[in-house]
Amino acid sequence: MAVLLPTTLVGSYPQPDWLIDREKLAGRFPPRVRARELWRVAPNWLDQAQDDATLIAIRDQERAGLDIVTDGEMRRESYSNRFATALEGVDLDNPGVALDRSGHPNPVPRVVGKIRRVHPVEVRDVQFLHANTDRRIKMTVPGPFTMSQQAQNDFYADEEALALDYAAAVNEEIRDLFAAGADIVQIDEPYMQARPEKARQYGLKALNRALDGITGCTAVHICFGYAAIIHQRPSGYSFLPELAECGAQQISIETAQSSLDCSVLSRLAGKTILLGVLDLSTHDVETPETVAARIRRALPFVTPERLIVAPDCGLKYLPREVAYRKMRAMVDGAAIVRAALSR
Repeated sequence: MAVLLPTTLVGSYPQPDWLIDREKLAGRFPPRVRARELWRVAPNWLDQAQDDATLIAIRDQERAGLDIVTDGEMRRESYSNRFATALEGVDLDNPGVALDRSGHPNPVPRVVGKIRRVHPVEVRDVQFLHANTDRRIKMTVPGPFTMSQQAQNDFYADEEALALDYAAAVNEEIRDLFAAGADIVQIDEPYMQARPEKARQYGLKALNRALDGITGCTAVHICFGYAAIIHQRPSGYSFLPELAECGAQQISIETAQSSLDCSVLSRLAGKTILLGVLDLSTHDVETPETVAARIRRALPFVTPERLIVAPDCGLKYLPREVAYRKMRAMVDGAAIVRAALSR
């Protein structure tokens, strides 16, 4: 029997200090090119160390009571760069520059040829996760529109053509992730919110190309950026109702920090909503009652059967103890609402 108001992460969980230099990580914008200098472990031991960190992330999620578990993205320097830099057509030795969503320049992959996926990137990650938990599992991949905005295009005639080839690569990866045992695959598309005009021009087209022919359960995450880096939050999304036309079954949004007017969710009829209920801009841990109140705000607009409870965004930048306690509060808050609904 399916659990009402199941709980999950958006993707990331804090990496241990012995694995990655968290101070250095927090002191820069999320890397778009490889940033191997962030790792504290020697290259010949790094895979083993990342596996061990992944086990910690899995066990913390299980201990907190999450229903759907991720790998915590322990092997990633950022949510997008590991996949984006594994593709053919990118000059890794001579990166380009693009403005981040904060408006600051950031080194990015420089596209010098046709974007192609030449090998699976995250398949072993799914296999490892699947082998180490008996709970439902989710894997995340960066979205084609977002990757097109996090690149310097020195090859394609226009950004739409670039985004569509990124979409073809994501499509191939998603198929392999489901074949490897993923229950849910989430596509991260934060730049649809950051650049809504371009997203309306070709973002939805690229997203649907990435989902073309996919039969497994898919989600799309759209957010205002990491709270540790992007401090100001608008009160509403600039690109959200448009996702009613995408092929994903689930839409992941944030509502806690921005106090989002949840009435917009009524325009996503038919979609399951991953409801962000943890404010990641503060280390203060929500009470379960606060989480429950945030869940209830959505209930006039989404039936409880179409709600999954999650943080606003990835927990990557929080101290691990804080992230764990927030995760527990999220689980306990969902239990309060679940109990009330079952009376």
